[in-house]
Amino acid sequence: MRTSPNRLLATVFGAVYLLVGIVGFFVTSGIGFFATEGRNLIIFEVNPLHNIIHLAIGAALLIAGLSSVAAAKTMNSTVGSVYLLVGIVGLFLPGTSLNIIALNGADNVLHLGSALVLLAVGLSQDRAVAARTI
Repeated sequence: MRTSPNRLLATVFGAVYLLVGIVGFFVTSGIGFFATEGRNLIIFEVNPLHNIIHLAIGAALLIAGLSSVAAAKTMNSTVGSVYLLVGIVGLFLPGTSLNIIALNGADNVLHLGSALVLLAVGLSQDRAVAARTI
């Protein structure tokens, strides 16, 4: 894992998103599952659905990071792409009934930042390993 930026990033991001998903449940008791206004976890708004999404993404990244370079590279690129979409769409959701994961401005910045890091590493690193596995 030390020689693969993709495996390292997937493992670290996976562990962090799993932790955020777990901790999120401690601050969202009493909040509706699809609440458009969540509770703050530091500066990020979360609701139970948002926490479950963090758990799923964290688990996927962690499993991929612990599995193989190809799996980590694929998962980093996939999650990065999804976060880029969520970050862009999320700019228009706060204050609307479509905001079922309680996004706020800080969430959007984090999602866009995560997308940039995941995509940058996923698309640019471990090219030689990916070429050998195809």
